[in-house]
Formats: sequence, structure tokens, C-alpha cells
Amino acid sequence: MANKAAPGPPSTLILLVRHGQTPTTGKLLPGRAPGLHLADVGQTQAQAAADRIAALSKVDAVYASPLERARETAAPIGKILGQRVRIDRGLLECDFGDWTGAELKKLVKLPEWTTVQRSPSTFRFPNGESFTEMQTRIVSALDRIRAAHPGGTVVCVSHADPIKAAVAHAMGTHIDLFQRIVISTCSISAIAYSVGGPVVLTVNSTGGPLSDLRPS
Repeated sequence: MANKAAPGPPSTLILLVRHGQTPTTGKLLPGRAPGLHLADVGQTQAQAAADRIAALSKVDAVYASPLERARETAAPIGKILGQRVRIDRGLLECDFGDWTGAELKKLVKLPEWTTVQRSPSTFRFPNGESFTEMQTRIVSALDRIRAAHPGGTVVCVSHADPIKAAVAHAMGTHIDLFQRIVISTCSISAIAYSVGGPVVLTVNSTGGPLSDLRPS
């Protein structure tokens, strides 16, 4: 009788959490500018995300972008799980260069805005990062993080565009279509990584239990 193939290593579940709402959400493009903290509603959102994640049986690690709004979102998650929040620069917001701090209502009037929305693979922010560089950066960070926690569950607190880029990559969707993905403040997106490739389990989840997140 033929021997059964040995099972592969268990998948690693990564929960991608966008930071909570800030006073500039939907108004400015803050980028990597320091000093932006969560608004009161953002703090409430962060605690709600922490409570949802705490219902999982076991979380092995919590990582966050170094920006204040991400660290403040990760803090209640780490506290409720009894985990130290680890900072990883690979989870940083996109470097918007000269557009950092600009008002969105002014940016949408620029001719370049159409390129940002419809053909982002061709765009580089003036004196900043390109979308393809951002995607390579966060995908590499997630590869490194999941390799450090094989078979585990890991929380990564990041920003909307990097999370959209990571989800698009996991789905095999071209970066030119990643703007079609919505990532709300303190939403949770879940990707299971295994030897067979990534499986996207949920995107932009803002409520309900997470305990049934597993590949079918």
C-alpha cells in the first residue's frame, strides 16, 4: 500500500488591521508625517477591534507600523492579548513624498489623480514611493512575519493602501485594480498563508466573530 503523503506545515493566519480614525481621516493625506494620533472615535474603534481579536483561541504576536496612529491602535490589542507590540517598518504607510499632508479635495482635482486611481502601477509620488514599491515592501514584510510564526496567528496593524496592496497580491489581482478594494478604519482583513499559497478569508470586516476564519 502506498504511503500517504506527509501533511504540509499548517497555515499561518495574518490579521491585517487598519489603524483607527484620526482627526484627518478623509480630509488629508497624512502619509508618514509624525504626530497624528487617534481621535476619540478611533480609540473606541481600536478597543472594539481588540475585543473581536481577543475572542480567538490564540494569537502569537502583534506587529504595528511605527506611526503613532498604528501603535495606538495596536496598544489595546496587545494589552488584551498580553502581547508586546512589535514595530515593523515594512508595515508603514506609503511614502507620499511632496503630497504628504495635502488636502484630498485639492488632490482629486489634479490630473495625476486619475492615474493614481486607474493606473497606479505607473505612478510614483513626487519625491516619494511608487505603489509597486509599497506593495513589494509590505508583501516582503508579511512573508518575513509569517515565516517567524509558522502555523500561528499574527496581528499586523498598518494603513489602508498597504493593506489593499497586500490583499490584492494575495488574491492575484493586479495593482492597477487595488483601488477597488475598500479598507475602512479598524477593519480586519484575514489572509491564511500556506505552502499552497495565500487564501483570503475576509476583507474589510468591521463586525462579527472572527473565530470561524479558516480555509475551507
